[in-house]
Amino acid sequence: MKRIFTSESVTEGHPDKVCDRISDAILDEMIKLDPDCRVACETTATTGMVNVMGEITLHDGYADIPRIVRDTVKEIGYCDPELGFDYRSLAINTAINEQSADIALGVDESLERKAGDTDVYDSVGAGDQGMMFGYATDETPEYMPLPLTLSHKLCMRLAEVRKSGELKYLRPDGKAQVSVEYDDHTPVRIEAVVVSAQHSPDVDIETLRRDIREHVIDFVIPAGMTDENTKYYINPTGRFVIGGPAGDSGLTGRKIIVDTYGGAAGHGGGCFSGKDPTKVDRSASYYARYVAKNIVANSLAKRVEIQVAYAIGVARPVSISVNTFGTGKVSDEKLLEIIEKNFDFRPKAIIEELDLLRPIYSETAAYGHFGRSGFPWEKTDRKLVV
Repeated sequence: MKRIFTSESVTEGHPDKVCDRISDAILDEMIKLDPDCRVACETTATTGMVNVMGEITLHDGYADIPRIVRDTVKEIGYCDPELGFDYRSLAINTAINEQSADIALGVDESLERKAGDTDVYDSVGAGDQGMMFGYATDETPEYMPLPLTLSHKLCMRLAEVRKSGELKYLRPDGKAQVSVEYDDHTPVRIEAVVVSAQHSPDVDIETLRRDIREHVIDFVIPAGMTDENTKYYINPTGRFVIGGPAGDSGLTGRKIIVDTYGGAAGHGGGCFSGKDPTKVDRSASYYARYVAKNIVANSLAKRVEIQVAYAIGVARPVSISVNTFGTGKVSDEKLLEIIEKNFDFRPKAIIEELDLLRPIYSETAAYGHFGRSGFPWEKTDRKLVV
């Protein structure tokens, strides 16, 4: 059966991604000062203004949040007052409180510990209730869906040619979208490619479209996957000069599908950025990806989705489920037994196994949290025996 599936990505200069990056840069700074900090930091941005708010408990040290904001915005590339969003002239407002004492009661001492459980991994409770998903597929070397992988690579390439000066007229904001035709679950061709790139007003649209096709699309999209029927849409409105937070307000956590699996798998609704790893929205999603990727890497399934759910203040998950979509080497029930035998979803165990109390989060804020090398949840280091 043939079908077409589409995913999108956005560049680091997209207003929502600017906010994700600021929130994670603040988290990284807090972890440097105090690995046991509690951080739930959200950011909004609009023309000439950034607002940072949330709950942060720091046991030692002081972080200069306005400096972190300016350094982050500068690194992304908003360095010109003409853009309406310039790191030097930003108005920066902060509204930070400590983590709620009611939440801390469950995180610092789990329900299991209060009941007399002495297992060290039962000591830390989940920072919230909710469900999280992990996914992996063998359709790409990254064990990720092809439409999302290509969309991320297009956006990364937009940033690369902008920062290198190869296409000097590009500005930080941009988007990409790729539609892939599948035969059953095998990608066979590219149906459509969409790229919208912010640019200076002095470049004509014909030049931009030619350059984006040559230096970005043709650089990323495999030639063998396109044909005479593949459609290309490059800046289809004809003009994209006003962009970033000056063109559209930004908010932490508004690109959760871009951050995860591009719509190919479920999502519990919680964002990642600005949250320390006691928040299972982040850490359990990372671990579920780790589990799913190792299942596919061990050829136990061609694709798999893991769901895990928690109750606030409770260390052990309330449920774990697995779905291999009929591609499993063993039954889903047997695979669940293998998962429960080999993987520990308790928050403290996740944090220790993936070594999450490190300032690694700014790098996750754009181009997806999954499918990129260097992150501990992307390791395929488990040997799973049926």
